[in-house]
Amino acid sequence: MSKPSLSIGTRIKHPVYGAGIILDNSMEAAYTVVFKHHGEKAIAKSFEDLEILELAPLPENRLAVGDIQHIMGEVLRKWAGITEIVPLGNRWKGGKMILQPADPNQKPKEIPIETLFHKIVMIRDRLRVLEQNINKSKNLSAEEKVHIQQYITRSYGSLTTFNVLFKHQEDSFKGEGK
Repeated sequence: MSKPSLSIGTRIKHPVYGAGIILDNSMEAAYTVVFKHHGEKAIAKSFEDLEILELAPLPENRLAVGDIQHIMGEVLRKWAGITEIVPLGNRWKGGKMILQPADPNQKPKEIPIETLFHKIVMIRDRLRVLEQNINKSKNLSAEEKVHIQQYITRSYGSLTTFNVLFKHQEDSFKGEGK
């Protein structure tokens, strides 16, 4: 007797590739799975060492492509750490940040602006996820939520220095304001 097919969106763990999400289950013998650090891989449906982390429900009716894209977008945002694309300001593209030590005998460190910007956007996105988790928490009182939110807001305020890098003002950090 064959194992039932796992549905698209099911989170699995592979012993070599780690955690992944099933993108396609239409092939007879294999799943197409996306892994954060290994990309897409075909994994045999008969592979015994596949651990199921979270089952996605099987659809009652066939899904349209738009439905699948929406579901996959939600799954990837939730589990794979994929962030929205935030454009870097045009004047910074190809630029670099130089960290110059006070000691002239030490070599400066150069970092491409794109790398710095990507890390700043990741911090912003992780702060947003933290806010969402605080708001959803059933273990925190309203007073505790407000108290923690104030720290997050101040963190945004501390990061406003980097707003000059954002192409669109609506993507930038906003603190408490005056």
